[in-house]
Amino acid sequence: MTAPGLRGRAMSEPAAQAAIDQACRLLRLPTIRTRVEEIAAAAAREQLSYWGFLAELLLAECDDRDRRRSARRVKAAGFPREKWLADFDFEANSDVNPALIHTLAKSEWIRKGEPLCLIGDSGTGKTHLLIALGIAAAQDGFRVRYTLATKLVNELVEAADDRQLARTIARYGRVDLLCIDELGYMELDRRGAELLFQVLTEREETASVAIASNESFSGWTKTFTDPRLCAAIVDRLTFAGNIIETGTSSYRLAHARATRAASS
Repeated sequence: MTAPGLRGRAMSEPAAQAAIDQACRLLRLPTIRTRVEEIAAAAAREQLSYWGFLAELLLAECDDRDRRRSARRVKAAGFPREKWLADFDFEANSDVNPALIHTLAKSEWIRKGEPLCLIGDSGTGKTHLLIALGIAAAQDGFRVRYTLATKLVNELVEAADDRQLARTIARYGRVDLLCIDELGYMELDRRGAELLFQVLTEREETASVAIASNESFSGWTKTFTDPRLCAAIVDRLTFAGNIIETGTSSYRLAHARATRAASS
């Protein structure tokens, strides 16, 4: 009888390839299944040992699984589009410190549960940085969720009306980083502001919140009309937090003008 570990001796090469394909399907090893011939050929050229060949196969599968998990986390975050730090023009946005941004991209602030506030006028790169840092966090293995401020508040109001508020707040509480965009664009009534405050309180000092706002903190009274509630929300988002001011000069407007000038 053939020993269990030596079945390949009795197999032709096509039979062995078919057996590998079937085993990879059963074991859910798609990368090994699709790359085994390529890696086997490379191993033969480089005269790898059996151990080296096996290591190359398994590492390829592990690397590809990491990439797939990363892609799933980015997709689950709900970003409206992909933005990358590599594409951010720091020369055109001189108010933004590139060293600080690249430090934040290492996600240590998320491990500590610190907040992040991106404050600046429209077109200065707030949303780009918010999404890019969120994607970097998702790629680092963190659970991330992106939402517009008005959409989040509307969802909370509907959940409260349906007696599902606790469940909704808990769902947002489970992510490691909650990215809230366009905070300050619209006035919130007291109920909406209080519900948003509950979400922020649930995450305080335990899980990170990153916000982007076109209003300085002094102008947040336009969004949160109750002064005490406004002060409490600012406190939640700034205590031990990271504050980045992206300035007042619209890079987007300047880029559009330069493009028009070049085309004419």
